[in-house]
Amino acid sequence: MKYKRDPELIRDVLGKKVQFILGDMACVYGGLLAGCSFFGGYPITPASEVAEGMARRLPRVKGTYIQMEDEIGSIAAVIGASWGGAKSMTATSGPGFSLMMENYGYAVMTETPCVIVNIQRTGPSTGQPTLGAQGDMMQAKWGSHGDFEAIALAPSTVQECMDFTIEAFNLAEKYRNPVCVMADGEIGHLRERVVIPDEKDLKIVNRVRATIDKKKFIPFTDSQTRKSKVPDFPTFGTGYRTYVTGLTHNEKGFPATDKQPDHEKLVKRITSKITDDLDKLTNVEKLYLDDAETVFVTYGASARPAESAVEMARAKGKKVGMLRLKTVWPFPFKEIQKLANKVDKIIVPEMNLGQIVHPVREYVEGKCKVVSAPKIGGEMHLPSELYRYLEEK
Repeated sequence: MKYKRDPELIRDVLGKKVQFILGDMACVYGGLLAGCSFFGGYPITPASEVAEGMARRLPRVKGTYIQMEDEIGSIAAVIGASWGGAKSMTATSGPGFSLMMENYGYAVMTETPCVIVNIQRTGPSTGQPTLGAQGDMMQAKWGSHGDFEAIALAPSTVQECMDFTIEAFNLAEKYRNPVCVMADGEIGHLRERVVIPDEKDLKIVNRVRATIDKKKFIPFTDSQTRKSKVPDFPTFGTGYRTYVTGLTHNEKGFPATDKQPDHEKLVKRITSKITDDLDKLTNVEKLYLDDAETVFVTYGASARPAESAVEMARAKGKKVGMLRLKTVWPFPFKEIQKLANKVDKIIVPEMNLGQIVHPVREYVEGKCKVVSAPKIGGEMHLPSELYRYLEEK
């Protein structure tokens, strides 16, 4: 799939440098800036504007948009396009994300770079289609069967919807792994000021393409010449006889389903290529942590009222801080462990009945109190609601 990223054409399509747009549209802008050349999707509220935005703009930068019959077909098309050489992307919400889980695992096992934007809504099942939630956070990590490591980013602003989508493409290409942008209906349908970065300020990462003799190419050992656990990418149609399978496979890429050592070697490599870089992947925002006795650990839309609650508390002399997880998976457990050694209480506000609070508790190891602050039903916390958790003993 031949595609050449054209910065001037992209700028012309995106328009003004400073705009006032939806979070969903910011994800579109991020994809285009990153060099996305294929979008496969199926409309679902509150993510439909991502597909609509791509349908209008992607063909104008000489990319390809296709609406599939459902979300299963969407992620399958995205995986196929990636193997054809395209930077590829889809967008969905809760029910669609559930349908993608089998092929999500397939993308992990076949080491296929792609981006999944999930504008989360309430559930289970159809839930409240137009209202936001953070109910899919654990699904991004545990939704597919087997052992794998997820990379998932959680934007809290419309600007971050764009910035994190660019970063998601970079991480997908670097690690040859699907990457999730875990936004939510509140951020996806929020309008805010966005500044489109200049070309010179953009960091664009592309996959390492295979370059060795095609007759000798062994897809899963080629990267050893670079001392990397991430194999070079043998794009279809470039002459490499590459076997791509979701089955357990050996270093040559051929099925080895009855051999325990091959399975262990494969899965440990595709997980450790991410966990080895935990420090590089950790991305958090810290607010008033130097003297904090109580800290909100938060992410996504929930960080906005949490920050207001922190400011309210500080104005009254309370030593309260906030740790915002920009990258939720791989989980930044080292940051949580540091907090546990210096604070008395951690409060975890979420638009669910408690998901990320579980790994927080796990890594706190009883060193401080951990309190879940859930809210469901499609409404964000009010700052005053979170403030009340500070007054509880």
